[in-house]
Amino acid sequence: MKINYQETTSDLLTRINIHDAYGARDIDKWMLEVLPLEQGMTILDVGCGAGKQCFSYLTYLSGKANITGGDVSKELLAKAEEENAKLGKRVTFQELDFNQTFPLASDTYDLLSCCFAIYYAEDIPFTIKEMHRVLKPGGHLFTTGPMPENKRMFYDIIHETTGKEIPPMPGSSRYASQILASLQSEFSEVRVEIFENPLTFPQVEPFLAYTRASLSEDRRLWNAFFQTKEDFEKIMAKIAEVAQKRFDHNKQLVMTKVVGGFLAEK
Repeated sequence: MKINYQETTSDLLTRINIHDAYGARDIDKWMLEVLPLEQGMTILDVGCGAGKQCFSYLTYLSGKANITGGDVSKELLAKAEEENAKLGKRVTFQELDFNQTFPLASDTYDLLSCCFAIYYAEDIPFTIKEMHRVLKPGGHLFTTGPMPENKRMFYDIIHETTGKEIPPMPGSSRYASQILASLQSEFSEVRVEIFENPLTFPQVEPFLAYTRASLSEDRRLWNAFFQTKEDFEKIMAKIAEVAQKRFDHNKQLVMTKVVGGFLAEK
């Protein structure tokens, strides 16, 4: 299934920064606790973006691992390389489109991770088979993605504002169903871990910044809600009114991220 979606780097980084600033829990710490990480591993991070996960592995393993990050975005890879240069180029970054056959040998990696990306695959079984292929026997695939109950407040406010049904999100509509089922059919064992992280906003503004980064006009998923920049700004103004009313009543806004971590063994 072709995902009619495009997200800017600035939108992505805005949301990551808001998670870091207002979240009660650290998802990176949680992932490091869940993953079977050991020094000397050969690791591949698919959909690595600006390299956040790769650098987390590098630090946790004291640099004693062979880590590769792959992404389809040249812009994000350039940002990853900037940080990589500061660290002495300890990570290998390369272009990798998970909708195509991976340009990688079979039975190569001890661990493959794909964080908040796999649900954008056009052909989920194909992508998962490729991930399975490049893992060593006994190796692990770890994916993260939004569960169906993820950030309900966000969607409730948009629905209250517009009166429209929320379009199926590539993540929450596919992750716990199609992706989990494909993993279970391909791998010998799959374990499900749940991470809940309430984001508490002490003012309305950071919630609106998150919303703007999630609904901006280049996110084609929302094209039934707005077509032009003017439409977008009108909706944002209405969302601001509804959010402010909720804030005035509760003295804060709390949006809970609910993430599933699927750990599969080959």
